[in-house]
Amino acid sequence: MTLPHFADAQTFRAWRSQPQQWLPIALDIARGHGVDTGAPHVFSTGTNLVVGLGEKLILKIFPPLLHAQFVSERGSLMQLKGRLHLPIPEIVAEGMRDGWPHLIITRLSGTLGSEIWPSLPEAQKERVLRQIGETIAAVQRAPLGPLAQIEPRWSDFMRTQMLGCRARHTRLGLAPKFLAGLDDLLRDAATLIPMDAPPVILIGEYIPENFLLTSRNGDWSLAGLFDFGDVRAGWRDYDLLGPSAFMSAGRPGRVRSLLEGFGYEKPDFALKRRLMALMLLHQASDLNSHICIEGWQDKVNDLVELQELIWAE
Repeated sequence: MTLPHFADAQTFRAWRSQPQQWLPIALDIARGHGVDTGAPHVFSTGTNLVVGLGEKLILKIFPPLLHAQFVSERGSLMQLKGRLHLPIPEIVAEGMRDGWPHLIITRLSGTLGSEIWPSLPEAQKERVLRQIGETIAAVQRAPLGPLAQIEPRWSDFMRTQMLGCRARHTRLGLAPKFLAGLDDLLRDAATLIPMDAPPVILIGEYIPENFLLTSRNGDWSLAGLFDFGDVRAGWRDYDLLGPSAFMSAGRPGRVRSLLEGFGYEKPDFALKRRLMALMLLHQASDLNSHICIEGWQDKVNDLVELQELIWAE
């Protein structure tokens, strides 16, 4: 049994969507590490091949075309081990099969954030967002170590994103009234976003699909963080974008909890402007799909009003 070669991500995704084609190989890899494969569970979401092995372990297999994600995941788990108050997976074993690297990592306990977040009372949403802000700050206090070598470097990444920003958001259907302010925002971004400041670890996706929650006496709290495949090194504010877009919903209490947990006081215009620029420049930026404020396109007339809506005080 061998893992095939794929020239592009689309072909790989189609193959990944049919686990019968690769699960026997995954289980063979697990057995090679002496792991019990009696109760496998295929995770259908995500980017790579991911199989739960019982209640305690997870096997992640990375295709060669996504080797950078393996480097990011492995490096992050090693660098952050023992440095956070929050559980993250630990590496149990690693190896290579047909040019595909893999990791066997511990499986965290808790309930996926995306399953619980919509039903949480408002006070508990603020509580969790404060904890997320605190967690982002804790991750960023960890030394970069070998993660400093991840390419592209922050300044190169930002400049590339700036060059392609208008074309990207035009293609994604951002309304003309927002596109009209893009040049002004990008001009401001060149001075608002530090390009050469000391970089920190950026996870890139602090979103409900990537963390676990647990309840104690009816109070839900952050219980685990996973998925480090998109880590890069750069300016710290970048990691506020996921929770700002997907979770804060423009509600002042949530915004305040997130930013205070992170270490910011009341956001000023410059911070909001910088965050708005970073949101448009994010690797996965798509405002129409990612801003979770109902009817936001009709509530504001330009990007300045939009930043006031997202980071409401």
